[in-house]
Amino acid sequence: MKVILISNIKSLILVFLIFFSLQKSYSQDENFWSHVRFGGNIGIGFTDNTFNGVIAPSAIYDFNNQFSMGFGLNFGYTDSQDFTATNYGASLITLYNPFPELQLSAEFEQMGVSTSFEIEGENLDDSYWYPALFIGAGYRIGFVSIGLRYDVLYDENKSIYASAYAPFVRVFF
Repeated sequence: MKVILISNIKSLILVFLIFFSLQKSYSQDENFWSHVRFGGNIGIGFTDNTFNGVIAPSAIYDFNNQFSMGFGLNFGYTDSQDFTATNYGASLITLYNPFPELQLSAEFEQMGVSTSFEIEGENLDDSYWYPALFIGAGYRIGFVSIGLRYDVLYDENKSIYASAYAPFVRVFF
């Protein structure tokens, strides 16, 4: 497990270094921070015996009016009568706008998942890493886009998501 975690951290550091070296070669005359936008997702859900919470901040760099790339952090928590899950991780986000109203996206997400089930008085715990690769499309108005994404690596036994398809509302200021 430690080898996988170290490998994932090394991969993220490499991606950060490539991203920032691309920024340096893009233009030495422009201010880096004027091209950075921040956003993310916050969600809370309640049912009779269940609580869900998600916080996922992210930042992207606009290379031009059509292409953006960035990183996100993810944290989620679910608590129900017989089940508890915590997930955390990071993602690499790529956005392409062929025209202003259409946003195409690819997002690689690496999540650490920790679950605990209580079945007939016995506790069953599991921890693992789960990758997801989302391909999506959305309708964009200003800094908000609404659409649907599909996880091409979806595994119904390991995924933290109920389906390979997931609607999204993406906001970047």
